[in-house]
Amino acid sequence: MIMTPEEAIQTAITYETRIRDLYHDAAASTQDPKGVRVFGLLAEDEQRHLDYLNHKLAQWRDSGSIRIDDLASVVPSAKAVREGMASLKQTMSREDRTDEKRMLAKALEVEVETSRFYEKMVDEMEDDTRTMFARFLEIENEHVEIVQAELDYVSRTGYWFDIKEFDME
Repeated sequence: MIMTPEEAIQTAITYETRIRDLYHDAAASTQDPKGVRVFGLLAEDEQRHLDYLNHKLAQWRDSGSIRIDDLASVVPSAKAVREGMASLKQTMSREDRTDEKRMLAKALEVEVETSRFYEKMVDEMEDDTRTMFARFLEIENEHVEIVQAELDYVSRTGYWFDIKEFDME
C-alpha cells in the first residue's frame, strides 16, 4: 500500500527521531572526544531533519502541498571526512572501543533502514514530496558511508570507506 504524503512525512519523523536519539545516547556515553564530536554532529543533523519534516508536515496539513526549501547538512561530506580521517589515522588512540563499536553498529543498522525508507518514498511519491525525500536519501546515504567508515576504523577491519587498506597475505 502506498502512503499518503502525510503518512510518509510522519513515518520519516519516526525514523529521524529514532536515529537522533541513538546519536544523542552515543555522544553521552562515548569517552573519546572525537567520537563525542562525530556523534554530536550526527545528532544535530538529525534534529535539523526533524525540524524540517515537522515544518513540511504543518505545510501539508495547512495547504495540502509542500514547498521545497534547501535542506543543508551540518555533517561534512563523506569525502571531507575521508580526507580528514586519513591524516588522523596515525594519531588516533588504540584503546579498546567495544562500546563505540556497538553504538556505531547500531547507528549503521538504523541509518541503512532509514535510507531504505527514503529510497522507497522516492519510488512511490510524486512531485515535491519525491524531491524532498530524494534529498533526504542523499544525506542519509552520506551518513551510512560515514558511520561505516568509523566502524571499519575502530574495528580495524583493514577497510576504510570500503577500500582495503592492507592484506594479511
